[in-house]
Amino acid sequence: MEEKEVLLTQEGFDNLEKELNYLKTERRAEIAERIKVALGFGDLSENSEYDEAKNAQAENEVKIAELENKVRYAKIIDEKDIDTETVQVGNIVKVLDMEFDEKIEYTIVGSTEVNLAENKISNESPLGAALLGAKRNNVVEVNAPAGVMKYKILSIKK
Repeated sequence: MEEKEVLLTQEGFDNLEKELNYLKTERRAEIAERIKVALGFGDLSENSEYDEAKNAQAENEVKIAELENKVRYAKIIDEKDIDTETVQVGNIVKVLDMEFDEKIEYTIVGSTEVNLAENKISNESPLGAALLGAKRNNVVEVNAPAGVMKYKILSIKK
């Protein structure tokens, strides 16, 4: 099975590594302590605390494996390679939503760093994919559930 690369900013990569370190050290230790305490309650066949702790342990190990995989296949976007001629991952793009006459600024990031509260959208999302490669003053069309949306690119910056 071929793994696809995970596009990340340096900040996103650092956050992944920090979360991975936390899960492998502190979180594992917390769960191990919960298991130890639950074992002290006796009969495992009716021990819900033990079952919950074992489930938490399994979930933690799955998350660790996912993060290790992302770190392994990470491609860090070098700030020096980002230009402002065409939209690419790492750019901050100001667009005009032509239907609602509303200006919105989005940061194009890899799928791991998406944060809609901060207007960080994935390069793989419908809007992100439509913006990639476009230039200032271009109008891009995005197929959305509500129909075709049109956005005019007002500016591209790092």
